[in-house]
Amino acid sequence: MTLAEYIADQLYKSGIRYVFGIPGGASVPYLKAFRSAGIEFILTSGEAAAAIMADVSARLTGIPGVCHSTMGPGAVNLASGLGGALLDRSPVIAFTNEPEERMISRTSQMNIDQRVLFSPVTKASLRAGTGNAEEILSGAFGLCLEEYPGPVHISLPAGISDSVADGLHDILWGKSTSSSSDDPGRIISLLRDSRRPLIAAGLTAFRHGAGKHLMNFLEQYKIPVIVTPMAKGLISEEHPSFAGVFFHSLSDYLTEIYTRTDLVIGLGYDQVEYNYESWIPDVPLVHFDTRETDLPEKGIVERFTGTPDEWFSILHNLNPGAILSEKSMIAGIRNEMAAVFNGFRNHFGPVTAQSILMEELPSDTIVTVDVGSHLHLAGQYWKIPGEGKLLMTNGWSGMGFGIPAAIAAQIHYPENRVVCITGDGGFLMMAGELMVARRLNLPVIIIVFSDRELNLIRLRQTRLGLPPDGTLLYPGDLFGSDIFLGIKVMHAGSEGEMTGAVREALKLNEPVIINARIDPEDYTWLIAGD
Repeated sequence: MTLAEYIADQLYKSGIRYVFGIPGGASVPYLKAFRSAGIEFILTSGEAAAAIMADVSARLTGIPGVCHSTMGPGAVNLASGLGGALLDRSPVIAFTNEPEERMISRTSQMNIDQRVLFSPVTKASLRAGTGNAEEILSGAFGLCLEEYPGPVHISLPAGISDSVADGLHDILWGKSTSSSSDDPGRIISLLRDSRRPLIAAGLTAFRHGAGKHLMNFLEQYKIPVIVTPMAKGLISEEHPSFAGVFFHSLSDYLTEIYTRTDLVIGLGYDQVEYNYESWIPDVPLVHFDTRETDLPEKGIVERFTGTPDEWFSILHNLNPGAILSEKSMIAGIRNEMAAVFNGFRNHFGPVTAQSILMEELPSDTIVTVDVGSHLHLAGQYWKIPGEGKLLMTNGWSGMGFGIPAAIAAQIHYPENRVVCITGDGGFLMMAGELMVARRLNLPVIIIVFSDRELNLIRLRQTRLGLPPDGTLLYPGDLFGSDIFLGIKVMHAGSEGEMTGAVREALKLNEPVIINARIDPEDYTWLIAGD
């Protein structure tokens, strides 16, 4: 067995069936080994998209996603996408080519110090060789899954792929488990003394599937729950304890709830999405997590590091008889938000467009949302039905996430409808990835909210009393025809046209673009200011 064959064999045995990327000359032996092992190499149009696809693959399967690029410019592009996997907490293995070992420290074409390049955007940057492949692979898998999960980079020097790999063993890996060494006594005292506690639930709780624990807990303890954007879907948004989503559209309505609390319970709350200091009142904080992390330096802060089972074992020390229910207040705030959103249904803006999608899409639809004003709206307004999923980036918040995320989701869930909601800015960044959908005939539906501008930036300029500058994307219409890169384009400029386009798109078994020419004025009122 060669080293390339060994790597492919271990990836396949670990459950990996796809590698995303763009090959270089030194990649050829690895592509051959992947194919022989039963792993499909998905050629992307850009390396950043390959990293996003690996990120989303990991989220959907629980198995590390894998991406690959050549050295130099390919590696630099890949690094941009890996930042998303790092700050959105997705386990990814990223392979890159490097010059042969004797030239790595020399001046040569396309050669840069990859350790320096990847160190800030990965958990580790490693170099495989003929004598350490087993150690490197095993270590990379373990590290990328260790809390918090994230990407690990492995460089593959040219010339080692065909070296003999005899004597290497199967790697063993699994998700790390945490055991707590914290003294929960002070936490229990705070829980027992609280009369108006609030749960702020985040990405870590969502990743660990803590929703069932939380739902059972809320049957006994009727307290408010606010979630961060990437924890959306942790519990049903119809649950009487669910108040809303931090940071996104109309989130200023939630201040009435969290300014009345006397204790904040951070449940798997990851500050990579929204720092505590951005909203927390001057009350004690109890932070439950799977690992130690930085927390506010002021005020009373207690932490517990352990598993969700351990979190809820301690949380049951709340005194349910002493807790004042905020049920009526939560219902009132949710009704106020709904009334505001409904007030924008009288014209074809983003609220109307998203409403149509929620009404028309099947209940098991997987929706990816790109970065932009439309994400702030979806983060609060979108209702996740049935077995559906909502995928976004918030820790990294890189524009261009939506299209490659949708492609990866459709590859892994071929029986589900997959829909991407993107703005025209994010669409232009990743339009080339539509060739992947076309080549593989993936029936993804790309909804482009076309408003011709970088709306979030324009809103900020307006609020500062400045004229729009550097935000206009193009004059006229985004699409000049009914075909773009060989993919059908449907046009919608009204509620009726949007409904018809969505229904027609759902009948097709091919990728399709819906150009939704929306009025962006809704965002002026729906996006919370700085």
